[in-house]
Amino acid sequence: MLWRAVSEETPGPKWSGLFAEYWPDYKRWWLKEGDSARPTYAESYRALKEHMPEILPLYEELCALAGGGDHAARFLSFYCPPPYLAGCSQAIWTGKEPVMVRNYDYNPNAFDSLVLNTKWQGRQVMGTSDGLWGMVDGVNDAGLAISLTFGGRRIVGDGFGVPLILRYVLQTCDTAEEAGEVLARVPTHMSYNVTVLDKKRHYLTAMMAPDRPALITHAAVATNHQENVEWVSHARFTATVERERFLLHRLRLHRDPEEKFISAFLKPPLYSTAFTAGFGTLYTAVYRPRRRQMELRWPGTVWPLSMKAFEEGRRQILLPGAA
Repeated sequence: MLWRAVSEETPGPKWSGLFAEYWPDYKRWWLKEGDSARPTYAESYRALKEHMPEILPLYEELCALAGGGDHAARFLSFYCPPPYLAGCSQAIWTGKEPVMVRNYDYNPNAFDSLVLNTKWQGRQVMGTSDGLWGMVDGVNDAGLAISLTFGGRRIVGDGFGVPLILRYVLQTCDTAEEAGEVLARVPTHMSYNVTVLDKKRHYLTAMMAPDRPALITHAAVATNHQENVEWVSHARFTATVERERFLLHRLRLHRDPEEKFISAFLKPPLYSTAFTAGFGTLYTAVYRPRRRQMELRWPGTVWPLSMKAFEEGRRQILLPGAA
């Protein structure tokens, strides 16, 4: 995988170039069920205006940079996208300086492999891109970090793709409490577990779903189920219960020091090489919200990134087990 770190304070030629590069693949994915399966532009715009009005001007700016086309604008709304599944494990190491650690398990051929550092609307955000403005994990200049996992349910409803919800939280929230209010309010099209950690050591996990109210918990660990396993075959395949138990043991009983806890994410049962099935570990991310820092880790490789001195760059990563 070729990873890139890109910085652009306001939407401009760098983002426009990235969109032109990624759009053909995203367009095929977005239209795979047919044009009529996706909401119209008017429906998408109304949903954004109702639920995320603060970022509506940013959305309009990005649509213009993307060429102003109907399909691109509907895609960028993230409203009712095609269903998609991921693996993932995430946890808060609750030491003197809490740290958020996560593995992202997904298909390497359907992933941005991109870290974006932006100051859109005056709010600095750094994190792992999805859909070129959504985020699967990230941190903002208020010292708020966030990460997602798939919630292990097949139900699909009317709502937003969760990466845009994460971007919205990072653009508009300063604390875990504020993030929890947003996560309880904004509709999601599938079930996801979203964990947030702020600079004051407060954290929570929101178990979001399209067919029931979000459950806001104080859980420090999230894998790929919610309160109970509802999709048994998926749970067995991804070992979601086993991964959750492993992490809880590390946090509550074994009490690993920070580095040992982080290193555990690079080994089984958390680290996966099941790329042929679409759920291999693409990276491990470590977030230190007080310092506004993140690290991307792979076996034998650490890529540190900081909001204070963000450096653009590239990394060629060989994933064990990936074709």
